[in-house]
Amino acid sequence: MLIGDRKFDTENGVYVMGILNVTPDSFSDGGLWTERDAALRQAGRMAAEGAAIIDIGGESTRPGHTPVSAEEEAARVLPVIEAVKRETGLPVSIDTYKAEVARAALEAGADMVNDIWGLRRDGGEMAALIAGTGAACCLMHNRARAEYADFMADMLSDLRETLAIADRAGIARSSIVLDPGIGFGKTYEQNLIAMNRLDELLTLGCPVLLAASRKSVIGLTLDLPADERLEGTIATTVAGVLRGAAFVRVHDVKENLRAARMALAIRREAGFDARL
Repeated sequence: MLIGDRKFDTENGVYVMGILNVTPDSFSDGGLWTERDAALRQAGRMAAEGAAIIDIGGESTRPGHTPVSAEEEAARVLPVIEAVKRETGLPVSIDTYKAEVARAALEAGADMVNDIWGLRRDGGEMAALIAGTGAACCLMHNRARAEYADFMADMLSDLRETLAIADRAGIARSSIVLDPGIGFGKTYEQNLIAMNRLDELLTLGCPVLLAASRKSVIGLTLDLPADERLEGTIATTVAGVLRGAAFVRVHDVKENLRAARMALAIRREAGFDARL
């Protein structure tokens, strides 16, 4: 697939999306990269360590976060998007569920929209924007409450609904990545199930991104704070790649990219087909 002007071999390769939160209250790195120069240095570091995409977010989506207006969110991300594109040349993803912010970000140079509500939040405005611009998109599974009759069947059904919205809007399937939404609308046990059965998402016909970096499922499993979850994150990266993930979204690029490449080598030797 194409993201910006770069081609990604999602059937045979694995790529790291580096997280750059320009927020004061993100659960792991809130406040670290709110200044443009600090954000740019971090983006440069991730690029040097092998990140293929930089994902920039201007509103925390952690549990209990304080929502911000589209205007404030855009003001946080737009200068950073422009600087990161100019200095790194990497594709940039905008992490937002607001079409107004996504539109401004794409105009500022972003190449991809990372929507945590999978086009199901605003009645079609985000879908129309993505279709009209031809941008790539990462569409995540989410629910307001972790209530399911049959967890995996229901999650796949929700994602089929997301894809149906994309189809009706005219978004090309070749521009869509799917994300199981670890930490969103799921219990601890359901997060583990989603990762263990990640390959089932491949039956929907799109590449898969796993975004479990430093999340609470790791903290609860290992009884560790957010800044001590590197090893747990690496374990999720390896599990995800072995089950067919083409992308992993992480804070620690170098370590996770090395682990992902090793897992990919094992997956290739095992003859796993990411085109299921």
